[in-house]
Amino acid sequence: MTNKKPIAAPSTSLTRRSALTGFGLFLAAGLAGGTGLGALTGEAAAQASAAPQRIADHFSSIKTMTGDFIQFGPRGEQAEGKFFIERPGKLRFNFNDPSPMRVIADGQTVVIGNQKLKTWDMYPLSKTPLKLLLDDRIDLTGPMVRSVNEAADLTTIVLGDRSLFGDSTITMMFDPNTYDLRQWTMTDAQGRDTTVMIMNVQTGVQFAANVFEVPYDEARSRGLNSAN
Repeated sequence: MTNKKPIAAPSTSLTRRSALTGFGLFLAAGLAGGTGLGALTGEAAAQASAAPQRIADHFSSIKTMTGDFIQFGPRGEQAEGKFFIERPGKLRFNFNDPSPMRVIADGQTVVIGNQKLKTWDMYPLSKTPLKLLLDDRIDLTGPMVRSVNEAADLTTIVLGDRSLFGDSTITMMFDPNTYDLRQWTMTDAQGRDTTVMIMNVQTGVQFAANVFEVPYDEARSRGLNSAN
């Protein structure tokens, strides 16, 4: 459903570790293989059936989307709020109170701000697994594909790039019938999972110009921690 009115960017919140490692609701059984029709790894990913690539292409064709989310962190912590995505490379997470965090990706940089501590951390988008979620296209024959798993009620695609992200990966789970993204899980180099389940999703949304605007001047005035 398309909302023709620009959506403004409300205030945001979260926990820093959760923000750094990713977003979603982790389904252990699904990621462990479960009742999947088959998992493809390494070079075998190039032989993935046409259905997963159609799902990936459908997701990539959605240039803007917004909705509600529930996030579960690696220690079981839970947060919820609203997300905004615009391809390529833009994302914003507005977390409900009492979290003090802000997370914004403006196409080049991911910035995480703690409103309570008045601190900011900045990371190149190209060096985080979020880049794979926000790319223009997901090519399942490419080297970043770790595995593709097809089950009757779930298609799971795992992406990673050791040259950029170390052992960090992003796992995206899709409805094989509607092609809708249900959730994603980001796993860091220590094996800790942070998962985001999304709902009430709208696509084809027109966002206000400031939704993905990073307040660099404010960040610099308060002390910006940069990771290259």
